[in-house]
Amino acid sequence: HGAAEPEETGTEALPRRTPAPAWLPTAKGEEGDFCLRSSDCAAGLCCARHFWSKICKPVLREGQVCTRHRRKGAHGLEIFQRCQCAEGLACRPQREPGPADASRLHTCQRH
Repeated sequence: HGAAEPEETGTEALPRRTPAPAWLPTAKGEEGDFCLRSSDCAAGLCCARHFWSKICKPVLREGQVCTRHRRKGAHGLEIFQRCQCAEGLACRPQREPGPADASRLHTCQRH
C-alpha cells in the first residue's frame, strides 16, 4: 500500500490561514483608526490617547496648538493626547505682543 490515502470529504481541503509574519507590510491605520503605537498609523499620523483607547491622529503642523510637558511621563495623564509637532518644528510658547507669560499657549514653530 505505501502512501496513505487522504480522506474524501466531498469538499476541497482549504489551506489553513496563519497570521502574516510581522515583516510583511500591512495596511496602516488612517485618521480615527484604533492603534497601539505610532508605527500602526499611516504617514503623517501618530497613535495618541483618545478617552481610554488610542487612535491615529494627525501630526501637528506649523501654527497648531501643541502640548509642552514640563515633567517626563506627564503625557500619559492626558485623556486627549495630541501628536508631536512635525519634523522641523518645535513646541514653543506662542509669540504674542504684551506682557511675558500672558499666554501659556504653545504652538508648533520652526526651529
